[in-house]
Amino acid sequence: MTTIVRASSLRGYVALMRELGADSGEMLRRYRIAPEALQDEEALLSLRIVLLLLEASAAAARCPDFGLRLSQSQDISVLGPLAIAMQNASTVAEALDYASRYMFVQSPGLALTVHDSSPFARNCVELRIEIRLERQPVQRQTVDLCLADLHQILQMIGGKRYLLRAVTLPHATLAPLRVYQRFFGATVLAEQAHASLHVARSTLDASLQAVNSTLRQISVEYLSLNFEVPGQTLTTRVRQTLRHTLGTNLSNKAEIANLLSMHPRTLQRRLANEFTSFESIRDELRKESALRYLRETGIPLKQLAGVLGLSEQSALGRSCRRWFGMSPLRLRNHTLSKRAPSQRDGPSKRPPRR
Repeated sequence: MTTIVRASSLRGYVALMRELGADSGEMLRRYRIAPEALQDEEALLSLRIVLLLLEASAAAARCPDFGLRLSQSQDISVLGPLAIAMQNASTVAEALDYASRYMFVQSPGLALTVHDSSPFARNCVELRIEIRLERQPVQRQTVDLCLADLHQILQMIGGKRYLLRAVTLPHATLAPLRVYQRFFGATVLAEQAHASLHVARSTLDASLQAVNSTLRQISVEYLSLNFEVPGQTLTTRVRQTLRHTLGTNLSNKAEIANLLSMHPRTLQRRLANEFTSFESIRDELRKESALRYLRETGIPLKQLAGVLGLSEQSALGRSCRRWFGMSPLRLRNHTLSKRAPSQRDGPSKRPPRR
């Protein structure tokens, strides 16, 4: 089944391509997106195609900070009916709760989770964004766009009470780190485990101004009545749990079963009914994660083996030869040799405006 996203996620795309002197029409044709679809923000597009489009557009326009720039044409209204509930929440915490519960309305492949503590900043919470697709393509620009949009939404609803302390990126940056730091106004750490904003805990208590409680109630009822929460298979639940625990002592079958409140034999039996197994899911997730890290970061191979929960670097080498038919170092070098010039030469001339 194709994972979709509302066309509002590409608001400002055509104008940005024009500003950068690139041909948006040619890119849309390449990825079989009808130009008129971008004029209807309720239209549904393939999330995978949108990820590919943004990466290719950044390369064609020689603009490594494309995602950050695109966010400047967007605001909370890109979230459609979810935006109304968030804007009329009583506090920032409540707005984030609505976002985490109903983000599937924007796309079932996007998720926002709030974690009570940050490993990078004291007295902070971590607002983590995930793109949930099997066999994930490169997603630097989309991750940057999502983080930038969330940052601007929090600036709008939280006002001066919004205190951003750090930003973590799950990839190596194509533009210099200072471009990101200027945009977010905070410390930015690349090549980390998650795409996250690390926000002062006090931000969550900030009250929103000009709140209409009746409008909030109507919008929440509309969301709950008109948008069915997508059903999750056990395979999906295991993948999502493993994604958070991979590389820790909680990524074996017994621990995952415990986290999902079931016996390991029950877990295996139910996965068999879905024509898969725990081992197959973990191996596929390791493969996807290895490919992303090798393509998008410069993480040392020994460290990568640990991140994937493999016993040693040699195990990573054997796995890469089985998955990709080549060593991890050869795969990384092969990716670098194919990278577009704009991805090697640094930032575009104009930095993003805030």
